Amino acid sequence: MKKELIQDAELVSNYINGDESALSVLIERHKQKIYSFIYSKVYDRDITEDVFQDTFIKVIKTLKRGKYNEEGKFLPWVMRIAHNLVIDHFRKNSRMPKFDNTGEFSIFSVLSDSTLNAEKTLIKDQVESDVRRIIEELPEDQKQVLMMRMYQDMSFKEISERTGVSINTALGRMRYALINMRKVIEQNNIVLTN
Repeated sequence: MKKELIQDAELVSNYINGDESALSVLIERHKQKIYSFIYSKVYDRDITEDVFQDTFIKVIKTLKRGKYNEEGKFLPWVMRIAHNLVIDHFRKNSRMPKFDNTGEFSIFSVLSDSTLNAEKTLIKDQVESDVRRIIEELPEDQKQVLMMRMYQDMSFKEISERTGVSINTALGRMRYALINMRKVIEQNNIVLTN
């Protein structure tokens, strides 16, 4: 059997059971997506390399401790780790303020508001308004999953329990929400930059 045909879940299981080469296959299989994702957030090759390495150190530690729970797929789990490490990087470097627990989420909570001038403030307000309008256009079930996942930072397991649907249904709704948002953005030539 070719290595490409071995499922991620089987490779994870093999690695946990002592097959070190299984992790190499997983890294090789997904490194481009993960690396590109990290780079798209930090725009710096050195930082990207550091976050990429930290991501897999965390993956290895989690797998070795037996704390990995195959709720969905391996790649989304690793991407979530990478995402969290990117956030940690910005927090450490004071480029991102800490989130408050008011329950209100602003897409611009990742920006340092102290550096905004009047023009940037207007652009920021317009983009926030556009994003809110796009989200409001989503079907209710997609909007609900998107809000829980992105703004309340709930896992898909928590979303499935809260909404009474399967994890796969919640994943599908999130996927369609993002697809539909992209369609609206493209159809209306909306520019979401600051």
